[in-house]
Amino acid sequence: MVAILEKRDFRDFDWLTMILAIAIACFGIWQIHNALPMESYWTKQIIGLAIALFGFFIIAFSDYRRIIDLAPFFYGFGLLLLALVLTPLGVEVNGQQAWLKLPVIGQFQPSEFVKIPTVLMLARYFGRKKSGSLTFKEAMIGIAILAGPVGLIMLEPDAGQAMTYFPILAAVFFLSGIKIRYVIGSLILAAIMIPVSYYAGVQTGVIKRYQQERIMAILDPENADPRGYGYHTVQSMITVGKGGLSGIKGDTETSQSVLKFLPEPHTDFIFAVTAENTGFIGCVSLLLAYALLISRLIAGARETNERAGMLVIMSIAAALSFQIFINIGMTLGFLPVIGVPLPLMSAGLSAILTTFCAIGFVISIRMRRFVN
Repeated sequence: MVAILEKRDFRDFDWLTMILAIAIACFGIWQIHNALPMESYWTKQIIGLAIALFGFFIIAFSDYRRIIDLAPFFYGFGLLLLALVLTPLGVEVNGQQAWLKLPVIGQFQPSEFVKIPTVLMLARYFGRKKSGSLTFKEAMIGIAILAGPVGLIMLEPDAGQAMTYFPILAAVFFLSGIKIRYVIGSLILAAIMIPVSYYAGVQTGVIKRYQQERIMAILDPENADPRGYGYHTVQSMITVGKGGLSGIKGDTETSQSVLKFLPEPHTDFIFAVTAENTGFIGCVSLLLAYALLISRLIAGARETNERAGMLVIMSIAAALSFQIFINIGMTLGFLPVIGVPLPLMSAGLSAILTTFCAIGFVISIRMRRFVN
């Protein structure tokens, strides 16, 4: 699948998108070090970045169309990995059996990686559609493709990770010409089913007590117990506010994360660490970098002359945008804490590998926009 490199490959290569992604990842490594300077998470993230770049270059210089043709194989393999997580081979962390332990690499989270095969499978199916509105049968097939990984992820259970799959399908449906009556019907159904499902989940015990408390911390913040279910949100907001305009400038003696007040500072709350260490200026700079990265992805989708490639790029852009919004929303206290990592910033091999592989597909598609 990897083509022989030619001069035009380097000429058409999207260097700016690659540099942006690497810059954000390096900024993330710095913030992981700031969060837990006495631990090895930041050195592991450097190794993870090196592995991610290796995967990135392989995909970027491959013909994405051949990979899309193999989407059913990758999709099936992804479902197998998610199924293995639920067996004794799976590793449980914080009440979620969501990881596999691999030799040399260590713990790997398939639910992150399987987003890519899901995107490819949806693009392969809906990429064949030439014109006209989305039919009911096509919509059901799209839902079935998404239901495979989402259903297995919910068995882990990891509702936060499962949520990150829905923007992928939403982007594909929107670009495939979904009828407005389906959208309105879905919104009405969601408005009914969300509270009903929540009530049923509470009554049956599917929604655990700590999950209920995290939601109540957002709905009723004034009565949230700052030492109990509101602890994560309260400490995150304190950490963000502490950074002020330009951050604490390396003052580790007063750092919320270094002093262990902020939970999971290297993963879920890395944006709070960024706010504490670089202040408002650093946060705005990071958001601008994200905005530029997403705009580059969308520009790539507009330039491609092949429908499946466009769907791949826009699905990736939608998924990344959703994750950024959810993670920062958790950090700032207007969304419940559901364990969604901040792309390219949060510590974790699975997340950074998946993101760079996804960006590799974007660059592969842009490089071949002039090839029939």
